[in-house]
Amino acid sequence: MKKKILFYLILFSVPVISYSQNLNIKTCQESARNNYPLVKQFGLIEKTAEYNISNANKAYLPQLNLTAKATYQSEVTKLPITIPGMTIPELTKDQYQAAVELSQLLWDGGVVKAQKKSIQASTEAEKQKLEVDLYALNERVNQLFFGIMLLNEQLIQLQILQNELSVNYKRVEAYKQNGVANQSDLDAIQVEQINASQRETEIKSTKKSFTEMLSAFTGLKLDENTVFEKPIVPAFDINSEIKRPELSMLSAQNNFLETQRNVIIAGNLPKIGAFVQAGYGKPGLNMLTNAFSPFYIGGIRLSWNLSGFYTQKTNLDKIELNKKSVDIQKETFLFNNNLQNKQQQNEMEKLKSNIKNDDEIIRLRTNIKKSSEVKVENGTATVTDLLREIDAESMAKQNKLLHEIQLYMAVYQYKNIINN
Repeated sequence: MKKKILFYLILFSVPVISYSQNLNIKTCQESARNNYPLVKQFGLIEKTAEYNISNANKAYLPQLNLTAKATYQSEVTKLPITIPGMTIPELTKDQYQAAVELSQLLWDGGVVKAQKKSIQASTEAEKQKLEVDLYALNERVNQLFFGIMLLNEQLIQLQILQNELSVNYKRVEAYKQNGVANQSDLDAIQVEQINASQRETEIKSTKKSFTEMLSAFTGLKLDENTVFEKPIVPAFDINSEIKRPELSMLSAQNNFLETQRNVIIAGNLPKIGAFVQAGYGKPGLNMLTNAFSPFYIGGIRLSWNLSGFYTQKTNLDKIELNKKSVDIQKETFLFNNNLQNKQQQNEMEKLKSNIKNDDEIIRLRTNIKKSSEVKVENGTATVTDLLREIDAESMAKQNKLLHEIQLYMAVYQYKNIINN
């Protein structure tokens, strides 16, 4: 039995806060989510998105550019004419220029808009991936919660068994005085009492460990006095829509890929902007003046980098391949989820049937035990026979408890599979 309990448990360690009331499974799940260190990542994702969108918006801020150059050239512009009585100055071959240009983007082909949508889509995809990781906590919490519930029920049954052994000890003690039983019969009962006491100690120790693990998961201060409420079996339709976070994550990834398509297309469109340039150089704008002079120029500029079209089709095809890959992942997830769904439905039906049989087995075992008590009293059966029947009845009750807790777990596992 102990191995069956241990199968459901996973150890994790996180900080603890105070908690002092009855505990239900919903509170455990919510507390585990809020207490899990990974949940802090949501804030970092949001803040990163704010920074990225802020950077994208800065593309529409005026851009200031400072340039300076000094050159020496092999030829300079000359007028191919001569005018009598007039000397036409000749430019020197060394030239200098310093300029400041202020430019303002007027239309970028939709690049900034596409980038912002892509950032938002990427943020949503990251958040949905985080939701998938956090969703896995529910199963761990369920295993711990129901494991502790089973241990509590076993402690109750052990107390009942110990009380029954105590009653039978006194009864056999009376038989011994009447010569119907002997000391070995009392010793046999005492051995069972010691065994029951040992099992109680083991279960309490295991429960303490499980409680500490659940306390670490949830951040709630739990102890042996915490009351674990039996959950109400949720009503659900076996044809309910699947609302797992994995599906939302895959949908968000597809949306992100679509925004990347728009970024590529917008990036290959022409850009229009206004600019003003002021400078000082030799020569200035007047090429016939071989002296340092200030100048300025302003206007509208259109730029179009056509080399982006070389790779546009390839990049768009890569995006299509990635979208198909996401679709395959979704199809695979739904296929596996459907298998789990059917398997869990069968498991629930099996456990319900087992519980019905458990009730009948307990009824029969109780009748057999009572009959054995009468036989011992009449001297037609030994105390060993009675102890065997007491143990069989106790095991039947333990099996029913196990099946009931397993049914709780199966129902909540089914709920976890479809998230509905």
